[in-house]
Amino acid sequence: MTFADPQATQDADVVVVGAGPGGSSAATFLARQGLDVLLLEKSEFPREKVCGDGLTPRTVRMLGRLGIDTSPSSGWVRNKGLRIHGGRTEPFTMAWPELTAFPDFGLVCPRSVFDDLLAGTAVQAGARLHTGVRVSAPIVDDRSGRVVGVTDARGREYRAPIVVACDGVSSRLAEATGRTRLAKRPLGVAVRSYYTSPKSDMEWIESYLELWDGKPGESNLLPGYGWVFGLGDGSANVGLGMLDSSKAFGKTDYRQLMRTWLDNTPEEWGFREANRLEPIRGAALPMAINRAPLYRDGLMLVGDSAGMVNPFNGEGISYAMESAEMAARAIVDARARGFGSPGAELAFQSYPNQVKQAWGGYYRLGTVFVQLIGRPEIMHLCVTYGLPRKHLMYLVHKLLAHLTDEPPADLSDRLIALMSRVAPST
Repeated sequence: MTFADPQATQDADVVVVGAGPGGSSAATFLARQGLDVLLLEKSEFPREKVCGDGLTPRTVRMLGRLGIDTSPSSGWVRNKGLRIHGGRTEPFTMAWPELTAFPDFGLVCPRSVFDDLLAGTAVQAGARLHTGVRVSAPIVDDRSGRVVGVTDARGREYRAPIVVACDGVSSRLAEATGRTRLAKRPLGVAVRSYYTSPKSDMEWIESYLELWDGKPGESNLLPGYGWVFGLGDGSANVGLGMLDSSKAFGKTDYRQLMRTWLDNTPEEWGFREANRLEPIRGAALPMAINRAPLYRDGLMLVGDSAGMVNPFNGEGISYAMESAEMAARAIVDARARGFGSPGAELAFQSYPNQVKQAWGGYYRLGTVFVQLIGRPEIMHLCVTYGLPRKHLMYLVHKLLAHLTDEPPADLSDRLIALMSRVAPST
C-alpha cells in the first residue's frame, strides 16, 4: 500500500506520525468519529519490523474493537497459550485464562502483514495515509510554544491542532520537544529471525526461561530468555530478549547468543543456519513508560515513542493500540469542546491520566520484576523452585501477561489488583 503526497502543505484535524499499530489504530478510531486525519509513514507497505509476531489476548481484544475478523476462516493462526521450558520440570502448558474482559486465545502474525492490515483499516475508516514521508521535526508556534504540525525531510509542512507521535523507540518528535528517555526505567533488547521448522503448526507459543550455551545444567546459563512462535506456514519466529538489569547488557553479541542457544536445541526442530530464512535482526524495547510527559503543548506520545512496552513480558503491540484508543478518546472530546479552547486543553490532559490509571501501578511492579530477573542466579532460583508450583504459576502467568478481570474474578485477580494499587504509579 503506497500513497503519494503531491501537495506542499497539508492541513487536518489531527496529524499522526507513524503507521505502526499505535498510529494506525489512533487514525482509525479518530477517523471513525469524523475527524480529518493525516497518517504519515516513512516506509512503504509491506515493511519489515523486528518483533516476535505473537499477539496476546490483549491485542486480540483490540483487533476486535477495530472491527477486524480474527477467525481461522479469515486466515489467522490461533494459539491456546504458553508452553514453558525451564527449571527442573518437563515443559508444561499454561492456557490463556478464561476471562470476561479478554478472549481465551492468542494469534501469531508477521508484522509485515499485521502493520499493512492496520494501515489499510485506517484508510478504510477515512484516514489519509501518506507513505514515504520522513518527518524530521515539529513545527512550534513562536508565540504559544505549541506544536502545530510537522515538517518532513523535503520541507513540506503538515499542520493540525494536535499531533500524535507514534514514531517509535527513537521518536524524533519526543526528542525535539525535550522528552528524553527516563534513565531509571528499564530497557530491553530483542533479536529474532525466521526458520523453516516443524514447530510452525504448534497450538502453543513457547517460552524458554533458561538459555544455556551447551546441555542444560552442564554449561553456562545465558543472560536472557527465548521464544518460538509458529506461523502456521512452515516457518517459525524464533528470538530472545535481554534486559538492561543484566550485567551482560550492552556487552553481549546478541546474534551470537541466539545462535549458541539454537545450536543446542534438538536438530529436528530445524533451528540451524541452513534453515534460517532472514538475517537475525535486533531492536530496543523501551519499557514502563520511559518518556514524560505523555501530553504537552499540542503533542501526544503513543506506544513505543513513550516507552510503553510491558516490562513483565516485552509486549508492546497491545499497549500501543490501547494507548491509541485513549489518545483518540481525549482528542474527540477536545474537538467537541472546540480546538484552541481552554476546555480542549483540559481534554488533552485527560490522556496521561487515563494511561496512569490503567497501567501506572502495574508498570511500577514491572520495574521491580526487571531488577530481580536481570540477575541469573535469581532467575535460576525462580524457575527451579517456582515452576513446579501450579497455583503460583497460574498467578504469575496472569501477572506477566496482564490478563485479569475488573472487578476481580478470583483470588489471583484480587492479589494482582492489590499489588498494582499499592505500587506507586509515577
